[in-house]
Amino acid sequence: MFRKLYIYAMVAMLGAACSISHNSQRAAELVNIGIEHADNGRYDLAIDNYDEAIKSDPDYAKAYNDKGNTFFMKGEYDRAIDEYKKALSVDPEYAKAHNNLGYAHLEEERFDQAIKEFTSAIEKDPKYAKAFNNRGLVYFAKGEYDRAIYDYNKAIDIDPALAKPYDNRGAIYMLIGDPEKACNDFIRACELGECSTFDWLKSSGYCALDFYALLSQ
Repeated sequence: MFRKLYIYAMVAMLGAACSISHNSQRAAELVNIGIEHADNGRYDLAIDNYDEAIKSDPDYAKAYNDKGNTFFMKGEYDRAIDEYKKALSVDPEYAKAHNNLGYAHLEEERFDQAIKEFTSAIEKDPKYAKAFNNRGLVYFAKGEYDRAIYDYNKAIDIDPALAKPYDNRGAIYMLIGDPEKACNDFIRACELGECSTFDWLKSSGYCALDFYALLSQ
């Protein structure tokens, strides 16, 4: 009798495990479809997919995070913040959700809250170059240029192929009166694919060969 009960219990446990696995797989598939919709500007369809994913697996933190990203793309920052917080309630160690929450706070100019979330992202993942870059943006917005440069330097040390920290650091060098360092950063950012600042400055006569000639006089 005991053996039969044991077998029934094992079968029930296996069935539950299979159901959980299937639900998680389905949720992941729905999120991937949602990301494709969002990338193509079909935001409402994307949100529908994320909602279906959450119904399938309410503990799938990525579904809340990516739903938040879609609200962010729509400019609905408070709704994005709500979704990022839901993702973190499911998985407090989710560094990307901390980073995204920080960026949403930055857009709303809640600088202290943004710094708190970017710092949490870095604590969860010390090699998270984008979180360092984003925290640097907040310090830049607050006029704390030394701290911003420190964070941009950290981002570059971690991922030298990331263009944004060079571009952002160059902006500070230009503001504090070091155009040579600034132009070097803008040129490097452009080499890595971020050319908007460099192209604008070059069209204005900066960061070109004749500009460097003037600097050396």
